[in-house]
Amino acid sequence: MVAGCVTLKQEVTVGIERLWKAFACDNHNLLPKVLPGFFVSGEIVEGNGGAGTIKKFNFTPAVKVASFAKDHLEVVDHESHLLKYGVIEGGLIGQRLKSLKFEVRYEVSGNGGCVVKTKIEYDTLDDKPLSEQEQEELKGWLVLPLKATEAYLLANPSAYA
Repeated sequence: MVAGCVTLKQEVTVGIERLWKAFACDNHNLLPKVLPGFFVSGEIVEGNGGAGTIKKFNFTPAVKVASFAKDHLEVVDHESHLLKYGVIEGGLIGQRLKSLKFEVRYEVSGNGGCVVKTKIEYDTLDDKPLSEQEQEELKGWLVLPLKATEAYLLANPSAYA
């Protein structure tokens, strides 16, 4: 088993409160709407959206690595805009990874938008670290949904206002 960490910083032109509501709190409803080519559905399986909640995302066949992923929300801090969660089933868990955890911080930026800083921690199943390509694919699972959410919010100014 090899432990690894990947970081990512993304600039977004949408205000922090709208992005937080849409991308951190309601992603199970929004992602199938904004990325129907990748997400069939999303749902809260257990909990009320706070810490301890389990969300399940079902993927289309376009997602080659898995048909679904279940996320366990560990921290949902609405004041500091901090989200911590781990993939507990599906996705790369059991295939390439033993564990996969995300820490996502939303911070106000000077241009009226915000910055999303993500730390991804993982443990591989074998003694090989993730390759650069695998790390980029992991980042892509954050970049694409975030950009699609940003585009949706810009096109729909009253959504999540």
